[in-house]
Amino acid sequence: MGLATRVEADARAEAKLFSGFVRLHVLYHASRSPIFGWGMIEELRRHGYRLSPGTLYPLLQGLEQAGFLRSERKFAHGRFRRLYRATTAGRRALRRARRQIRELFGELFDERP
Repeated sequence: MGLATRVEADARAEAKLFSGFVRLHVLYHASRSPIFGWGMIEELRRHGYRLSPGTLYPLLQGLEQAGFLRSERKFAHGRFRRLYRATTAGRRALRRARRQIRELFGELFDERP
């Protein structure tokens, strides 16, 4: 396997590994206020994630189909946008995820031998 192919394979594997973080990040913001796709792409970029609309929009649709988000089409900022909000089930799932993340990160950053 060539270097370029290996780098691409590593990037894909890493993207799969971090996809849960992205979903939780989206759910977190949607629980605080309505979000829209491009705004989340920019927010995630500030944290080092590079998502295309072709990646983010299916993710949003999947969270909506799972019952964690609901959306509505609204006129905002001079154009129609699909705004997403966390549902009760989404907020509940986020609370459970926070507990599990605290436990996991406690282990990951525990420096005892």
